[in-house]
Amino acid sequence: MAVRLTAAWAGLGVALGAFGAHGLKAVWLARPEGLETWKTAVLYHLIHAVVMLVLAAQGKRANRMAWGLMLAGTLAFSGSLYLLATMGWRALGPVTPLGGVLLLAGWGALVWRPWRPSV
Repeated sequence: MAVRLTAAWAGLGVALGAFGAHGLKAVWLARPEGLETWKTAVLYHLIHAVVMLVLAAQGKRANRMAWGLMLAGTLAFSGSLYLLATMGWRALGPVTPLGGVLLLAGWGALVWRPWRPSV
């Protein structure tokens, strides 16, 4: 189940990257700084989707926490940047660093738990 969800998550990242490059030209003309924000969101989305796919494919219980933290972190970090880039919602500013903290916690979970048995 986690592999399928992660594959869909990665596919969404690719689709959002293409949408940003091709479908949002009018938005980027009005707000050119949004393009760089969008690119950052897509980069973090895709990097973490690949890591999450590896974690899900391993099927280790010890990796579930890292996987969940990375999912939540990507949703908060990249999701807030997607909305900031397109809608200009500055109120989401605090959500982005929270997402970054969740991503770091996911990496920390991998540092802390990689040796745990896959029970």
